[in-house]
Amino acid sequence: MYWTGQFLFRTFFRLFFRVKIIGKENIPADKGVLLCSNHINNLDPPLLGAFLKRKTRYMAKAELFELPVLKFLLPKVGAFPIKRGSSDRQAMRAGLKLLKEEEIVGVFPEGTRSRDGNLGKGLAGVGFFALRSPADVVPCAIMSTYKPFSKILLVYGEPIDMQKLRDRKASPEEASEEIMASIKQLLDKYKK
Repeated sequence: MYWTGQFLFRTFFRLFFRVKIIGKENIPADKGVLLCSNHINNLDPPLLGAFLKRKTRYMAKAELFELPVLKFLLPKVGAFPIKRGSSDRQAMRAGLKLLKEEEIVGVFPEGTRSRDGNLGKGLAGVGFFALRSPADVVPCAIMSTYKPFSKILLVYGEPIDMQKLRDRKASPEEASEEIMASIKQLLDKYKK
């Protein structure tokens, strides 16, 4: 079901938007990847993985898994729930397991969509994943108004070297700040 959904979303994005992708070569072909992006629209999750050759798994707010159709669809496309506003140990274990199994896990470190398009503060959870797993941490920037036939720019940055932070046992908050700074650099570099 994942590949069918990916094909349908890729077709949707190509038909209704002018999509430009930069940096797909920064996604390793055979390693775990923590894919960290800004979040500006409900279409961000399918966009983030629509043009990759590898399956992308997502953490999604637990409330979505209570809706009748999504309760069925989300697990089929590889999403798993996270309870926002608390330390969800089950979601943390699930994410770490996927990363150790060399999967791609897509996360939105801000934890929610930005209402004004500006990058917010990253939550500590993304730093936890970055420090506790061997995965490459790849920052990503999405720039678009998502108005029909407008341009969408999707930039996958170079992996962030987290080893120094891992070696000195940095805090999850510090790792999160490093990730958010990398996303901001991409946004600043490629904004119109």
